[in-house]
Amino acid sequence: MDLLVVGGSGLLGREIVRQAQRTGRQVAATFHRQVAAAAGVNWRRLDIRRRDEVAALVHQLRPAAIINAAYRQDDWVTTADGGMHVAAAAAANGAHLVQVSSDAVFSGTAECYDETGSPDPISPYGAAKAAVETATKGLDPSAVIARTSLIVGTGGSSRQERMVHALAADPTSGVLFTDDLRCPIDVTDLASALLELASSDYSGIHHVAGADAVSRYELGRLIARRDGLDDAVLPAGRRADTTVPGPIRVRLDCAETQAKLTTQLRGARVFLDLPPRNRWR
Repeated sequence: MDLLVVGGSGLLGREIVRQAQRTGRQVAATFHRQVAAAAGVNWRRLDIRRRDEVAALVHQLRPAAIINAAYRQDDWVTTADGGMHVAAAAAANGAHLVQVSSDAVFSGTAECYDETGSPDPISPYGAAKAAVETATKGLDPSAVIARTSLIVGTGGSSRQERMVHALAADPTSGVLFTDDLRCPIDVTDLASALLELASSDYSGIHHVAGADAVSRYELGRLIARRDGLDDAVLPAGRRADTTVPGPIRVRLDCAETQAKLTTQLRGARVFLDLPPRNRWR
């Protein structure tokens, strides 16, 4: 078995599976509730909250590499404990692990974060991701920990896109923050980069995010224009004026990781593919 994708039925997991199959890899992938519609994949139901299930599956499949893309933002056990279980199983069976982490491990107090930055999370999700980073480093020093940012797909497939479509239909249903900066990444770029890292002999922290730091409001307008929606109706607001937990401005410096990859980590203004005269700034 070449590759096991944990969380293979999610947005990122499905794209990793698609690209891995396209290059001829033998792929197994896990799902928790509903299997994805992808033929030729060895689909396995898995609850990563159960250490024994994870250990048994990895021992049975003996994959050369594992990419863990499974998480739930509101569930510590899935994100933190589950990630730890995957790391322990990878180490026990000699699989090269790529553990997907998040820019939410940072507080946003620094201007920019490179791979040497120490986690200082201020949200429960960020704390869970920081915990699994620590567990992974302790259990499997050969693993890659890949921190990323907001993931954007196509056709309303990501959380960001679904929110933009909902707000375009009903601008009273929420708000897009003008002061909340991230480095969004296209799901195809992220999947390609993670597959490169899984096939490499790299280890340790890697930053895999888009080249542009944009606000959630700007990202929303870019998505709306790409999808033919009226971006002028999207409501704007400030995260600083709310009680929503989490960092406000997190810029990931990906220069060191980008130098190792052939995959280009494009910025949102590029991968959303708008003519320059139509881009909002």
